[in-house]
Amino acid sequence: MKKDIHPKYYPKAKVTCACGNKFEVGSTLEKIDVEICSACHPFYTGNEKIVDTAGRVEKFKARMAKAEPKKEKTKTVIKKPSVKKTSKSKK
Repeated sequence: MKKDIHPKYYPKAKVTCACGNKFEVGSTLEKIDVEICSACHPFYTGNEKIVDTAGRVEKFKARMAKAEPKKEKTKTVIKKPSVKKTSKSKK
């Protein structure tokens, strides 16, 4: 291996999750902060949890709640134009 080109390796790097879980892994970073880990991830826990860091779910729910009253007001039936059928005779 060439010297002075590889990053320093930390065999006991500390990982901290947003849920409060802490554990150690090997990494080139000394401290790692994560938003979700195996202790709180829905795939591993079996619990449904919406992971939303940008507030997209709340924005969507607000938009849907706002659109509900409009749906009830705009129930209009659109009739298709009637088509006249012409009889074709066989020659």
